[in-house]
Amino acid sequence: MSTSSEQLQQTIDAYNDAWNAHDVQRIGSMHAPDMVFENHTAGERAEGEDALAHIAKIFESWPDIEFKTRRMYVREDLVVQEWTASATHVKPLSRGEIVAEPSGRRIEWDGMDVIPFERGKVKRKDVYSDSVSILRQVGLL
Repeated sequence: MSTSSEQLQQTIDAYNDAWNAHDVQRIGSMHAPDMVFENHTAGERAEGEDALAHIAKIFESWPDIEFKTRRMYVREDLVVQEWTASATHVKPLSRGEIVAEPSGRRIEWDGMDVIPFERGKVKRKDVYSDSVSILRQVGLL
């Protein structure tokens, strides 16, 4: 059973609101039980309940992170969205063996999510973001 574009638009709007509210419980309520969260740029992958723990760590690392959607494409059981994130660098940031100590800088970076749905729930969230921009802004490049 597929989800209509109108229903999917309402669901993704609520999902994005939950992300900006840092509401891990509400985010989880919109996930399929075997949901996969994969940040391809950072080399991070988590499934099911581990996905929620991973998302909670994102909010711990970036306590004031906020996402603004630039473009969104909603089709039957699929959302692709381009966004700009902004956050203050207040915790150490690691990419492999590279670590950037907190700089206190407010940084911005662009990214894109590919989000397939199954029975009205988020099945996957594949994230692609501009890590080079993040590394430059925190002083690693």
